[in-house]
Amino acid sequence: MTDLIVVPQNNEFHRLKALVLDSVSSPITRRVYNLGLDEFISWFGQEARPGFTKAAVNAWRVVLESRGLGSVSINVRITAVRKLAIEAADNGLLAPELAAGITRVKGVASKGIRVGNWLSLEQAQRLLSAPDIATKKGLRDRAMLAILLGCGLRRSEVAALTMRHIQQRDNRWCVVDLVGKHGRVRTIPVPTWVKVAIDAWTAAAGIVEGYVLRPINRGDEVCGDRLSEKVIWQLLRPYAAAAGVPGIAPHDLRRSFAKLCRAAGGELGQIQLLLGHASVQTTERYLGTKQDLVHAPNDGIKLRV
Repeated sequence: MTDLIVVPQNNEFHRLKALVLDSVSSPITRRVYNLGLDEFISWFGQEARPGFTKAAVNAWRVVLESRGLGSVSINVRITAVRKLAIEAADNGLLAPELAAGITRVKGVASKGIRVGNWLSLEQAQRLLSAPDIATKKGLRDRAMLAILLGCGLRRSEVAALTMRHIQQRDNRWCVVDLVGKHGRVRTIPVPTWVKVAIDAWTAAAGIVEGYVLRPINRGDEVCGDRLSEKVIWQLLRPYAAAAGVPGIAPHDLRRSFAKLCRAAGGELGQIQLLLGHASVQTTERYLGTKQDLVHAPNDGIKLRV
């Protein structure tokens, strides 16, 4: 077969999509790829096309641009389609030269650099102080905010955090062997004020094992095993509004963590290790640094609980 002509209902095409999704470790990336491939399949099947070719994918990119999507959104969709072409070729459904052509489809150049939002130390303190700690819900939510601001975890990592992760290393508390994006493993020192917030919540909720953050019912009692990533985002919104920083997302708190660490004098190499932007081994080789768990840069974030 020299090309792949498919419609959205084609089982073979959807099987290839499943193979692409199975090759992705990050649940967030998997969701974005799934959305992008569904959009492509739908668009591809709207009219007769000569086949799954470089020209077709270039036409798809033009459609994405016409929708006013940002460069990141467009490029991640194009990347998903490139992976689809590779899977098609590997399964004998697309000629290798056609797949190679599709993988050469260029993404959209970024117009400037998106720096996102971040909080000042005063704004971070207002946010951390927003929950009503007279309730279990408030104690839980303060612990959640403390972990986001003081440890720089992604919301998926916050949702997956367990009591077993919180251990002592080098005579201090740390989040140990956290598996993050792309399966990267890292250890994050826990500032004292973050540990105080976690302990206040877990003591009130009677949590000694399992997930750290749990659902709370209207009676202010624990009623489930863990919070979802979506709920973490939803919980943040009213506190952000109350603190005078509406629209702040969990990832903005991760950016704030990095900014506050840097402002407190943290070394860039140590902050990169905390964020897990690359494997610890690769970062150590590139920067020539070793992670310092005793003099941790996030200890310089002077918030109170």
